[in-house]
Amino acid sequence: MEWNTWLRMPMTVLLVLAGILLLVTLVQLMALRQHLHGGRHLAASWRALLCLVCFALTLLLAGTGYALRGYRLLAEEAPVVDIDARILSPQRWALTLNWPDGSTRQVQLSGDAWRVEAVVLKWKLPALLAGVPPLYRLDRLSGRYDDPAQEAEAPRTVIGFGEAGAFDLLSLSRRYPQWLPEVDTVYGSGAFLPLVDEGHYSISLMRTGALVARPDEATEHKIGEPLGG
Repeated sequence: MEWNTWLRMPMTVLLVLAGILLLVTLVQLMALRQHLHGGRHLAASWRALLCLVCFALTLLLAGTGYALRGYRLLAEEAPVVDIDARILSPQRWALTLNWPDGSTRQVQLSGDAWRVEAVVLKWKLPALLAGVPPLYRLDRLSGRYDDPAQEAEAPRTVIGFGEAGAFDLLSLSRRYPQWLPEVDTVYGSGAFLPLVDEGHYSISLMRTGALVARPDEATEHKIGEPLGG
């Protein structure tokens, strides 16, 4: 990944700022020590206050950056993940997930179709006017049966992409909304498409928070074939 791409990641930017503030805090601590040794207590008091402020901002930026793990900046339409499908047995599939950063993951899914959902974090009016872009992360992938009765009784497959119990901006916003008053949480609408053998699908997310799923030309042709064709 290119350096300018890393800088566009919200987590990276916040952690870099936290690192800078930590260095400022250390410099102020050294100055504080010199003032104390020199008997300049009033100047030392101001240095101590500045150290506390810088350290508090360091913790705030580092904590927020850590909470933003997995989130991406949402442009007009952002690629989320590509899916390659291979049939194992009737209604049993092996999927390969390919993320824009080059990472992959192998999963197995039950059903006639796949469904993917993402979490979108939008900002309220002041932040929007300031040009702060929305953020998103992939939330879960699940199997879907065409028959509603089978959907209620057959084995379900749900694959989550968040770490259980992990510190996350979404959970932080839910538990302590007063800490993040500018965050307006929106769940992007789920997208699903039928599964076909050797199918290839691309999933992207619109700025509105809507997921868009597109099969390639060969997959679209297979989807349109009649059963047994």
